[in-house]
Amino acid sequence: MEFYFILVEPAVPGNIGASARAIKTMGFKLLRLVRPCNYLDEEAVKMAHGSVDILQKSEIYTSFNEAREDIDLVIGTTAKKRSTRADYHNCSDLPGLIRDKGDSIKSVGIVFGREESGLTNSELKICDLVTRIPMIADYPSLNLAQAVMVYAYILSYLILKPGGIMRSIRNEEGLKELKRKTDIILTNLAIDKNPTLYHRIMERLIILGEDDIHLLHSIANKFQEKYGK
Repeated sequence: MEFYFILVEPAVPGNIGASARAIKTMGFKLLRLVRPCNYLDEEAVKMAHGSVDILQKSEIYTSFNEAREDIDLVIGTTAKKRSTRADYHNCSDLPGLIRDKGDSIKSVGIVFGREESGLTNSELKICDLVTRIPMIADYPSLNLAQAVMVYAYILSYLILKPGGIMRSIRNEEGLKELKRKTDIILTNLAIDKNPTLYHRIMERLIILGEDDIHLLHSIANKFQEKYGK
């Protein structure tokens, strides 16, 4: 399984460098940057310390949608709960949630927002899951690089623990494909005209385990056979 750490519009070069160091220390290597500041700035290189290769190989995108397009499971991060989602998950729950997906996913993206304001409501809405680091007080919050370190440490259990890495996957039975099929079904049933219900169904779909994902694929396939695509 591939893990992508995505930083949206990071404005401080040192935070990007420190984030690169954090993910490499925990065994990860893939960093995506959306409209970043100078990520190869002297400060960024200094803070990366031994992880400059992560900076140099960073993938640069002009939009968040572009950065998440090819990822099966997109996990947003936020410091505060907002009205855009019904479910907010504790970051410590992520290893279990991801492991339960089994072969239904092959890539995971962890998305971090701007230093000053985080991810926007619209960006959080298009994430599959939204998570937060529980803290005693809402302020002061962790800075960007610290938050990346916390998530990298928690997710490292998936690659350090024997059996943590997922096996091969057939895309037609994966979570991303199930989301596509479910969207078609909900649209055919006109449920998409009720945004609250539509998003709630899609939100609950994301936390299903592998067996339930495969079961719903069977139901979706039967629906398409009977009513057409």
